[in-house]
Amino acid sequence: MAPVAMSRWTQSLSEARPVSYWLDDPGRPGPEPALTGPETCDLLVVGGGYSGLWTALTAKERDPARDVVLVEGREVGWAASGRNGGFCAASLTHGLPNGLTRWPDEIRTLERLGARNLDAIEETVARHSIDCDFERTGEIDVATAPYQARELGEWYERIRSEGLAEGIEYLDTDAVRDQVDSPTFVAGLYDRRGVAMLNPARLAWGLKRACLELGVRVYEHTPALDLRPHGGGMAVRTPYGAVRARTVALGTNVFPSLVRRVRPYTVPVYDYALMTEPLTGAQLASIGWKNRQGLGDGANQFHYFRLSADNRILWGGYDAIYPYGGRVRAEYDDRPETYARLAGHFFTCFPQLEGVRFTHAWGGAIDTCSRFSAFFGTAHAGRVAYAAGYTGLGVGATRFGAEVMLDLLAGERTERTELEMVRRKPLPFPPEPFAWTGIALTKWSLARADARGGHRNLWLRTMDRLGLGFDS
Repeated sequence: MAPVAMSRWTQSLSEARPVSYWLDDPGRPGPEPALTGPETCDLLVVGGGYSGLWTALTAKERDPARDVVLVEGREVGWAASGRNGGFCAASLTHGLPNGLTRWPDEIRTLERLGARNLDAIEETVARHSIDCDFERTGEIDVATAPYQARELGEWYERIRSEGLAEGIEYLDTDAVRDQVDSPTFVAGLYDRRGVAMLNPARLAWGLKRACLELGVRVYEHTPALDLRPHGGGMAVRTPYGAVRARTVALGTNVFPSLVRRVRPYTVPVYDYALMTEPLTGAQLASIGWKNRQGLGDGANQFHYFRLSADNRILWGGYDAIYPYGGRVRAEYDDRPETYARLAGHFFTCFPQLEGVRFTHAWGGAIDTCSRFSAFFGTAHAGRVAYAAGYTGLGVGATRFGAEVMLDLLAGERTERTELEMVRRKPLPFPPEPFAWTGIALTKWSLARADARGGHRNLWLRTMDRLGLGFDS
């Protein structure tokens, strides 16, 4: 990149605040008090992100008499649940391509359960009057290079021949640019019903309110320090107290699991995003984004972007940063070199928006596993359940994961628990330095594939055969 161009693009970041736009909300609710002293319950939920919130809410809806406690180490929704792009997808498998590759015999069931799950989220938002700007706008996967357009066309023909293309439309160059006008777009695949846009922080806060209204006792600023058997149940120690529970559901995701043997199955990947100032009517018209779909491009190092309720553009992705040792630290949440790179990519995509400024720039950790979609399990003789590894698609899939955890804790055989996806785990990541070396080599190979017309080198082809990967 020419220094002059980079200077022009980075100037757009001069007033960007290093905080998630979604969390920077004057309507943000205050925290519930921390737990002090002993507490007992039927079900203890650890974690106040989507995974824990959906578990607590669903548990009370299944059995209003169940005594449920939720503990959160900081504040509800402060981590990934309040920092993501706000794409709420029906897919439970990190997209149809990943699901069809890994679970071809179950894919129709998984797609049906995913569609039902998204409908249930929409219904829950309405029933509990959650003000989270829920819009069932769909999403377009856009090709920005000829090889991506060719691959999109081949993929569309495949899913159409297998009867999996309902609600999905292939868009050529003119058609995709009629939806959103970028000189970089050459084709697209439009999923009209399978994705909703929403305000992710407000969804988390709304779920918290719904939990409280149903009688869930929520304790914030209450980290769970350890998990041990206690009599016929479990005990979790916190800084100022302890909780004894018959069963425990762990929704800690990217943070180290209280079940130590689960930890090698996930690594933290840091993802970053920018948010523009609100676009004027003329600016919005210049890009023709009239149907408000979510968008994502087809590169290995991809971007995701969408409009907010007040017509800002969220622009994120591309860099996926794995810190050596898999540590989760606040210092990794801010990365100016990535913000500068994202700003340059933004104005390449939308040159007609030259002069627009960014108001927020932030990052956060995603829990990634080697198959890109969630895995599940139990511990301590079935008294503890966990779900993790959503790999950036947890806004919708965590509700399904909550149902799986509750099924497992109840010892029930259901359509969900019989799925191979639920019964089997991904391969764990190796210890350091092998994890860092393998991830670094994979990232280099993916970038090289993007630069070489999609050609995957021997390393990537080997990873494909083993069903391993690294993604954001």
